[in-house]
Amino acid sequence: MEEPVRYFEWTEALSVGVREIDAQHRKLVEMVNALNEAMLARAGREAQKAVIDGMVDYAATHFATEEKYMQSTGYQALSTHRVEHERYTAKALDLKTRVQKAGFVLTLEIVDFLKDWLTNHIQKTDKAYQKCLVEHGIR
Repeated sequence: MEEPVRYFEWTEALSVGVREIDAQHRKLVEMVNALNEAMLARAGREAQKAVIDGMVDYAATHFATEEKYMQSTGYQALSTHRVEHERYTAKALDLKTRVQKAGFVLTLEIVDFLKDWLTNHIQKTDKAYQKCLVEHGIR
């Protein structure tokens, strides 16, 4: 039997060259896939809520890891990067609140937003710190 086509594929283009951060990004990609699968399966609100809660919590852990590395290496754009993390966290918390309300339906628009945000954030904002971290021996 063939493997189903994944909604969101991890590729080397998403790698920032730091093992811990790449592993966390992979986990976030898998969480977006799990959310997509829950939506396609028309899983109940509880299942959707569990995935979204996990994503919100894990994103906070991931952002703290990135910011720790950027702080320790003196990365110049840390404050700008932190603002992006804060914007995503606010959106994710809003989504978490909406999922808790009766009648909320997870849509492809929401899953697409998460996929697009993660892809763009990694390929633009995160790639910007790659050189700094690698030059400081963080791999």
